[in-house]
Parts: sequence; structure tokens; C-alpha cells
Amino acid sequence: MSPDPGTTATPLTAPRPGHADLVGMQKYGFDDARNVLERASARETAARVAAGTMAKLLLAELGAQVISHVIQMGAARASTDRRPTPDDLETVDDSPVRCFDPEAAEAMIAEVEAAAKVGDSLGGIVEVLGYGVPPGLGSHVHWDRKIDGLIAQALMSIQAMKGVELGDGFEVAGKRGSEAHDEILWDADADTYVRASTRAGGTEGGMTTGGLLVARVAMKPLSTLNRPVLRTVDVETKEETVSFKERTDVTAVPAAGVVAETMVALVLAQEAIRKFGGDSMAELTRNYAAYAASLH
Repeated sequence: MSPDPGTTATPLTAPRPGHADLVGMQKYGFDDARNVLERASARETAARVAAGTMAKLLLAELGAQVISHVIQMGAARASTDRRPTPDDLETVDDSPVRCFDPEAAEAMIAEVEAAAKVGDSLGGIVEVLGYGVPPGLGSHVHWDRKIDGLIAQALMSIQAMKGVELGDGFEVAGKRGSEAHDEILWDADADTYVRASTRAGGTEGGMTTGGLLVARVAMKPLSTLNRPVLRTVDVETKEETVSFKERTDVTAVPAAGVVAETMVALVLAQEAIRKFGGDSMAELTRNYAAYAASLH
């Protein structure tokens, strides 16, 4: 796509199913899908990751850390019984698929290789974990400040994401109330309240509880395939054709995990600033320390 005015050398008139191509052309009156696809590209998330690095630094000053790992790739799924901690981040990043479960990682790699052989693509699920998140971020009275709503919106804003759950969101929908909630306990050694489980994902009533924050986001398979088979229509001739092959990978789920943790970090940092305020980091941390002391 040339930055100069005029038409592209190879205009795209066959919009790809699953992309922003056709609707973007209709919305803005374009006759070339490249005007849409280049701006809709997930390359845009590089800027978010850069900003999220600063958000993570701010959260670290409050003792909070946000990490991610892949728990599903295609049909291969990892056990959720073993979750990585911030100390395990290097192990996660050393995995080609960013999976903390070695056996599941091998199965995921096999899924990728099998899809690659036939020119297909894979989606998956990423789990984002927030350790040491202060209680009370978000709001139980403002609909637009509920922390789970903010996290869901941030995660769904990432390209190709199709579903979000906090904790065991979809699973608890099929359980009775006696099995669906996180019991509240008192930890005398830590002098604080704790939850006996993470079914609610570290949120209650639109606010963080201070427990482990758990958010999962599902990414659909990439829409551009190395073996074009999806039917589409040429917008000029209105004749049926197949979607063309643009640059693509078999999957982007491992990279999406980094973007997902970035988005959660940005939300948490924003709400921490709203809650604790101040005009300097020293003032913010001082305000947080006073708040934390009042919770006991």
C-alpha cells in the first residue's frame, strides 16, 4: 500500500471472510480492501504492548504483576490445575507456544504442524493472571467502571478475539450456587481475607477482591489461510471466487497472550490511578500503603 495518493498497484476486490475487509469497504466507501486490511492489522498492537510495559512498571510499585500463558491451541488443552507464577515467566516464554504444561505444549505443537501441512490455521485460548492486585479496583455502582466489564472490553478489542470469561465464567453457569462461589476465609498468618477458590476470577460486584485475577480470552483461527478455500465475492464483478492468500501464519495465539496481558495491565493501572491518585509515584504509593493498612 503506497503512502502516495492514488490507487494501489494490486487493488484487492475480493474481501476475505472473517476480516474487516468487506464491512470496512462498505462503511467508508472504499473500492480497495487494502485501505481496510492494512489499518485493521494486529500490527497495531505493538503500540499497546509498549504502553503496557509502562503500566506493568506502575503496577509493580504496588506489588502487582500480570502474566499470561496459552491453555488451548486447536483441540489440545492444558491442565488449569498448574498455573504459572511470575517466577515461571521465563519457562512460559521458553515454550514455542507459551504453554506452561510441557505435555500439552507438545500436543499444541503437533496441532500447529498438522494444520500447517494442509494450509489451515488454528485458534486457541489464553489465560491472563494478575498476582497481588489490590482489592477495590473498579466500582459496584458505576456501570461503566466495573472491573470485569473493563477487562472484557479491553480483551475483546484485540483482533480476532471472540470470547472472554472471568474465572470459571461459562463453567459456573451450569452449576448450583453452592458450587459456584468463592468462600471467604481469614488468613491469620497474613492478617487478611482470602478466597478459597478462583471461580469468580478475582472479581466480585465489579471490583477486584485482592485474590488471583483470572481472565481467559478465546481467539478464533486466523482468517487468511495458506490454502485459499473460503468462498467470497468480487465486489466489482459480483462473481464468486475464493479468498486470496495474504501474508499469514498458522496461528498467532502465543503472541496474542502478550497483547492480552498488556491490555489487562493497562486496565488495572488505569483503575489504580483512579483509586489512589496523586501527582507522583511517591504520592500514589503512599496513598496505596495507607489504603492497604486500613483493610485489616
